[in-house]
Amino acid sequence: MSARALRLLGPALLAVLAGCSNLPPSFPLIGARAEKPKPAELQANPNLLAVRQAWTGRIGTVDFPLVVAVSGNVAALAASDGTVVGFDATSGREQWRGSAKAPLAAGVGFDGSTAAVVTRGNELVAFNSGREIWRQKLGALTYTAPLVAGARVFVLGGDRSVTAFDGGTGRRLWNQQRTTDPLVLRQSGVILAVGDTLVVGQAGRLAGLNPLNGTVRWEAPIATARGINEVERLVDLVGGVSRMGDSVCARAFQAAVGCVDTAAGRVTWTQRANGSEGVHGDGSHVFGTESDSRVVAWRRDNGQRAWTTDRLLHRGLGTPLALGRSVVAGDDYGYVHLLSREDGSLLTRLSTDGSAIAAAPVAAGSTLVVVTRNGGVFGYAPQ
Repeated sequence: MSARALRLLGPALLAVLAGCSNLPPSFPLIGARAEKPKPAELQANPNLLAVRQAWTGRIGTVDFPLVVAVSGNVAALAASDGTVVGFDATSGREQWRGSAKAPLAAGVGFDGSTAAVVTRGNELVAFNSGREIWRQKLGALTYTAPLVAGARVFVLGGDRSVTAFDGGTGRRLWNQQRTTDPLVLRQSGVILAVGDTLVVGQAGRLAGLNPLNGTVRWEAPIATARGINEVERLVDLVGGVSRMGDSVCARAFQAAVGCVDTAAGRVTWTQRANGSEGVHGDGSHVFGTESDSRVVAWRRDNGQRAWTTDRLLHRGLGTPLALGRSVVAGDDYGYVHLLSREDGSLLTRLSTDGSAIAAAPVAAGSTLVVVTRNGGVFGYAPQ
């Protein structure tokens, strides 16, 4: 299990843990100290891809579930202290900078004009070119970056409620509540736009909502609850999905990976998988990292495994990125590994500042953008 992944919330958590005698072997009890597995030694860098460090930047420390949002050639990111910055991905120059004036719990949402973050004080804050334009108090904690789309800002709450706001004024437009599960993950969930449908993760399901009023159009289960107590029955979708047209593939926490046809609102396939980070992919494959840092490729059409590699075991790999001929994954030791899409073999390895990679790497234009826990921002470009 990834050390960064298992963060739970819920009023019954302590009581549940105290009363459980059938916890999964990998579930860490509060206060327990399990010996951390030794990370795999790095093989010699083959340097089969020519990649250069094009620029570096700096923000503050990142200790929340950051999502780097890309629109055009601008990458929007944020630091824990509330700083929000837009970088030109080609040059590394700051395009704008602002502050939420409070520590952050989630971010960044960005559509090229409006950027949005959520503070730990439960406020949704929107910016235009780094200037705050409005803020609204939320009714629930959230750990998922807001979605800015269609002149609206959508927020997925920690209780998996969904709220829509007018992007220009911050006026609350609608709120969709759902029955709260006993436990949900204290990490980023799933929210994205697919055509005229708002797709969100609720429990182990993808749900398609009408973005105008929040009504449910369809639901498609990727995983269902199992077990005899609340901890064992925890099922939730984690942030980081692979979308190709109407096909959206996602991971259910330590249960499954699956793909959904959002046009039909039905599950295409699911496969058991033991991971806690999101997935990414292309037209032929879906890529993910398991809890022990194995990297797996599933065929997008039927879910069969295409390949798996265990050369980076226990290095704390995060959500990968499919980029060119490679699968890019950052680890807890400041390295970025570029693996072959064909078989998972190492193509090249990049080093940052030695601190853990804080967010899934992203592609902005022709630049690979990576952010570390210590606040380093790195732009890499092919030579």
